[in-house]
Amino acid sequence: MKPAVLVTKRIFPEAVELLRRHAEVDYVDSDDGLSPEELEARSRGKQGIVSQLTDKFTAERIERLEGVRVIANVAVGFDNVDLAAATRQGILVTNTPDVLTDTTADLTFALLLAAARRIVEAHRFVHSGKWRRWTIDLLAGRDVHHKTLGIFGMGRIGQAVARRAAGFSMRVLYHDARRAPEALERELSLEFTDKLGLLRESDFVTLHVPLNDSTRKLIGAAELREMKPSAILVNTSRGPVIDEAALAQALADRVIAAAGLDVFESEPHVHPLLLELENVVLAPHIGSASIDTRRKMSLLAAENALAALAGRRPPNLLNPEAISQ
Repeated sequence: MKPAVLVTKRIFPEAVELLRRHAEVDYVDSDDGLSPEELEARSRGKQGIVSQLTDKFTAERIERLEGVRVIANVAVGFDNVDLAAATRQGILVTNTPDVLTDTTADLTFALLLAAARRIVEAHRFVHSGKWRRWTIDLLAGRDVHHKTLGIFGMGRIGQAVARRAAGFSMRVLYHDARRAPEALERELSLEFTDKLGLLRESDFVTLHVPLNDSTRKLIGAAELREMKPSAILVNTSRGPVIDEAALAQALADRVIAAAGLDVFESEPHVHPLLLELENVVLAPHIGSASIDTRRKMSLLAAENALAALAGRRPPNLLNPEAISQ
């Protein structure tokens, strides 16, 4: 008898087809997703769940997932799943790393460049019909080449961003809970520093940390005041890593020059002040949103789920200790 799998939201069809070859699939073919109550109800009788970051698996909800053996998240982040609770229940949790690394790093640099060179403002200016003549400082922005880039988090995506920075002849500082291997520092010309040093010295600061208790509001009003008035902040990790209200006020007061944001504290809600400002570039959580990458993420989540349901160790298992539960 085939195992039963719930797919909570629309994914690429190739992944659904793969699942259907090996499992009975309850597919929510909608971008709306499921309410918490619907998610719990549709999970009954399922052995696997292919989820997305909008699905919140709290400890209480996980405790009621009878018979579920795997939650396969279509994302590299997994802050939507209480990992400790899943482990206690013996539920394997997986994610989709690696396949989105370069795509997210590309988007990081796109936001950095757009904020630095005022691309969105320039686009609006041309469309508005206000462009009447060329002037020496028309929408003059800030150079990226030969500047200092500060990276919080030197994981896969942080490293990919550092590699892109080399093409702009940038000095790269980084801060992480664990220092990178010496060989990697040499390869990428990285300089390890503390949090304060990174904030004070960097022309651009970009965030690539997971969301947890130690990184929530990593950047708040105090940190923003330590940055250069000319600095630009970029976030493609998770919204709550920044105190959004503090950032909005800092941008309005020109405490820092600009920001590029792909993620927000209470998505899809965006702080209203951010929507009024010209010195911030906003994107709707599209860091990994290339067609190729989102297809690969969907397939990888399906492969993770099927491996677990077949009694194999999934390739991207986040809680191996759950196997022995």
